Amino acid sequence: MATGNENDVVLGCDGGRRPGCITSHVVEGSMESYRFYLSRRTAMEMLSDRGCDVSDSDLSLSLTEFHSQFGPNPDLQQLRICVSLRSNPSKKIVVIFCGTEEIRKQTMCGIYAGLPNKENIHRLILVLQSKMNSYARKELEMYPFKVETFHICDLLVNITKHALKPKLEILTAEEKNNLLRKYKLEDKQLPLMLETDGIARYYGLEKGKVVKVTYSGGVVGSLRTFRCVV
Repeated sequence: MATGNENDVVLGCDGGRRPGCITSHVVEGSMESYRFYLSRRTAMEMLSDRGCDVSDSDLSLSLTEFHSQFGPNPDLQQLRICVSLRSNPSKKIVVIFCGTEEIRKQTMCGIYAGLPNKENIHRLILVLQSKMNSYARKELEMYPFKVETFHICDLLVNITKHALKPKLEILTAEEKNNLLRKYKLEDKQLPLMLETDGIARYYGLEKGKVVKVTYSGGVVGSLRTFRCVV
């Protein structure tokens, strides 16, 4: 919560404290552990919004509870998340928090080797704190499942919680086909949303997916539009 006090700080991507309008009140533990708390909480919310089976206790975990569970200096292995898809409980999404050293091909090989039950993994999400070199990125292409990467700074705040964010609904394949038939359109004739867009990345949307976006309030009153991910 912003207080306007000159001692308020913003938690920077480099982990440093900077003067700002957002209070980062940490009673115990390091600023680094606070970053892990915020990013892991956003990851849990993101997984829940993607249709994963995330418990209420994980979604409402407080900073004090986080420190009690993971300690003031969390171990990256313990921060890992593995949750099932509600639509297919045998399929899992795994989230791994990486260290601060540069991520190389050897790092990616080690991560893959350490993954149990690979045949059940639907998607892997890597939370980065450092750069990933080109050899490591090429290695990701060899994984038999989709891999996404987020820098930890991108998860400090849940972008979908913004008060002005429109309501977003992801259409099923059948709903998409009905929409295109109804208006006699093709995918490319719909307004577009880039696959790299923050919202598209949050929901893990792939090319060809169509979302219904509903704006309400303000001057427009209520406005509905559809966007196709490209």
